Amino acid sequence: MKFSKPSQLFGVSMIGLLAATLVTACQIVTIDYVFLASSAGTGNSSGEIDVFAADSETGALRQAVSPVSSGGNSPVSLAVTSNYQNLYVANQASNNIVHFSIAYNGDLTKQDEVTLSSEGTVPVSIAVNNAGTRLYVVSADLPGNIPGAVLAAFSLNSSGAIGSPVKNGSLDYWPLVVPGYAGDVIVPTSVTSIASNNAVYVTAYDQSAYNPGGVANSTANPGWVFGFKSSSGAPLYGTAGSPYRAGVKPTGVAADPTNRFVYVTDYASNELIGYSIESGYALGFLLNGPFKTGNEPQAVTIDQRGKYIYVANELDSTVSAYSIDLSTGTPSAAINVTGGANNSTDAQPVSITIDASLGRFVFTANHLGDSISGFQLNPNTGTLTPTENSPYPSSASPTAIITVPHGSHSTESVTP
Repeated sequence: MKFSKPSQLFGVSMIGLLAATLVTACQIVTIDYVFLASSAGTGNSSGEIDVFAADSETGALRQAVSPVSSGGNSPVSLAVTSNYQNLYVANQASNNIVHFSIAYNGDLTKQDEVTLSSEGTVPVSIAVNNAGTRLYVVSADLPGNIPGAVLAAFSLNSSGAIGSPVKNGSLDYWPLVVPGYAGDVIVPTSVTSIASNNAVYVTAYDQSAYNPGGVANSTANPGWVFGFKSSSGAPLYGTAGSPYRAGVKPTGVAADPTNRFVYVTDYASNELIGYSIESGYALGFLLNGPFKTGNEPQAVTIDQRGKYIYVANELDSTVSAYSIDLSTGTPSAAINVTGGANNSTDAQPVSITIDASLGRFVFTANHLGDSISGFQLNPNTGTLTPTENSPYPSSASPTAIITVPHGSHSTESVTP
């Protein structure tokens, strides 16, 4: 049977259209870029940032662009501006904060950096306020050094460049000191800025009072949260009653998007401590806390809707999932489809994040596993299921993880 030329052309066109449709259907659509800081990079780098693309349907990760140097040694913390155009990396061993611009394809370009001025001072954790006008840096000194544990606030211009630190009188920082125990060694662990830009909270523990394997020579409470009032262009001021007791060894801190609650992981007590944000941004304990976690909870994150909390448990290699009672802030366990409250990761998760675009996926940086574990988040229940082919290999010894939306994807940010 022969076909006329018009029929042949029509047939070829239809076949081509069908093939194109099939190819399009199989294409992976990137919903987010996932940035992972690793403290033991490949080749000549001792600090590296991996860039992964997350599939919009499955959450599966693939390498988006080649890894880049973190601009220093031993990166420990990452932060991004709310417009997702700027990434900041704190390099502990080289004592610097490096600013990168983020391209449409996830590529990173170094823009500028700042080196912490005090000798022996090392950055521990960083955060950017929601307005994109301040970079908060928590640093620690070697025991006995001056100024000790501090919080600094660096100004950011409209392009994200790091400017001068905000002045505290003649100082460039705010000391973290437990009242009545000025000589104690304070070890800061994390920092967060609330969505309204009006407060900053820093977790720390008193090593003089809590020193496993060493000598504890202080009677102070070991764990603390330091609160500061904050506004663009003005100095920081301690909130009433700050610092607040925070168990034994607080490690991670997160604030809900409605500026009502703060949650802290207590690594030593295997607990999640909840606070309400009260008048003047002071903190008050949630009455029915603290709340049980897995063993050695290291990091905590809250979804963009303020409905669910996820905790990375370092010793267990698990993630604990909680739903938030929106009236009281009380976390209650979100039971997994397998019947347990915990979700297995690769070895030693030390950082956790939720995809910034739609809040549908949860990722952990696994320090001993040299990998990222991925989970799909059920938006109706908060339960987690592993993403396709999780965990995903990474550079060695990852320490921090964060996400940004890809391109023009809308972001999930709904007031509960």
